[in-house]
Amino acid sequence: MVQRFDSIIIGSGQAGPPLAARLTGAGMSVAFIEREHFGGTCVNDGCTPTKALVASAQAAFVARRHADFGVTIGGPIGVDMRAVKARKDAIVAASVEGLTNWVRKMPGLRLYWGHARFTGPRRIEVNGEQLEAERIFVNVGGRALVPDWPGLASVPYLTNTSMMQVDFLPEHLIVVGGSYVGLEFAQMYRRFGAQVTVVEQGSRLIAREDEDVSEAIQDILAREGVELRLNARCIDASPRDGGIVVSADCAEGPPQIPGTHLLVAVGRRPNTDDLGLNAAGIEADERGFIKVDDQLRTNVPGVWALGDVNGRGAFTHTSWNDYEIVAANLLDGDPRRVTDRIAAYALFIDPPLGRGGLSEREARASGRPILAGKMPMTRVGRARERSETLGFMKVIVDAQSKAILGAALLGVSGDEAVHSILDVMYAKAPYTVISRAVHIHPTVTELIPTLLQSLKPVD
Repeated sequence: MVQRFDSIIIGSGQAGPPLAARLTGAGMSVAFIEREHFGGTCVNDGCTPTKALVASAQAAFVARRHADFGVTIGGPIGVDMRAVKARKDAIVAASVEGLTNWVRKMPGLRLYWGHARFTGPRRIEVNGEQLEAERIFVNVGGRALVPDWPGLASVPYLTNTSMMQVDFLPEHLIVVGGSYVGLEFAQMYRRFGAQVTVVEQGSRLIAREDEDVSEAIQDILAREGVELRLNARCIDASPRDGGIVVSADCAEGPPQIPGTHLLVAVGRRPNTDDLGLNAAGIEADERGFIKVDDQLRTNVPGVWALGDVNGRGAFTHTSWNDYEIVAANLLDGDPRRVTDRIAAYALFIDPPLGRGGLSEREARASGRPILAGKMPMTRVGRARERSETLGFMKVIVDAQSKAILGAALLGVSGDEAVHSILDVMYAKAPYTVISRAVHIHPTVTELIPTLLQSLKPVD
């Protein structure tokens, strides 16, 4: 027997629940399928738990600097990793519970727990049941990419998911991958008290960023004692003396790096392996990401792909925006598009990096005449008052249109301050709107007008 619904949603990441709310609110019957837990990567393995851990690590870091602020603390600063994990788990549990209760109470929604597979363009199988709908929304997310390195299968290794179960302090954590996920864990565990080595195949960290950003982040981590091994080639792993050894041909340092624990953080892959895309005729690219158009429609009419699985953004905020785009087009007659949004994200080390729009390298490559302004965080009063002066702010502007093309704010509150720039970019207003604005003192954003007043041509 086939159960028929108006819509089927597969996966409860950031796009799924709010879309279910809009569809059921419009009077549709909805089958909602989730195989593991509500909230997807963000709530369970990503943003929520890692930022809770980052907060604990920052508290430990500031506590050790107590003398810098004239504060006296008796005895050494310690970190109780079980308590750290318990705090993180409580925050996650509250988020999952709230989300689960919200979805369960939606009128006209039937919840299925299990793995979903397409058996046809309009049909889904879950737990042996056949479901059909005129609209199917795929929101199955992604997972850590595990490379086929020699010896990796012979050693225990961690990913961003299994790191969430760690309730102890590794003696020496080796992090393979010098990008966003790897660097957050590297600094975090260094601040908890572990020895940390980052192994990166590239010549610099977070290679998608400008070189000055990479260099500044490398300096921040090195100051805290994180060892960095760049230009790593022919990486392999093997067990040794109750721990592991990572071998890499690096430009500097010995080729073998012994440690007690290994974190693999080299990218993500979509959860489409066992989704039955072929049975539905849904096209995917060579990496498994579902191909979508500018309104997130697949090549099969009536099937949409939202969130990490479509390869159009790997962030919670882009997944949420995917929901908004689909809902606007489907329910509101509002033709919103993926290309309407401006690339924006953050690296949540401390101090954080807030990014929006083009990098300086990308702006140069466009061939247009550009202006650039750059200011060290030592110029920012709020940063000096908090003794957090590492980093800089940089903004890129189109010299002809005066439109802001992009910004990189690496410094205290950079992940928040960047939004004042993003809002002007979305408004399609010239940079002078900010450069002539009066901001509150003492804040980080008050230096952005000054920064924009110092723009100079870039060759």
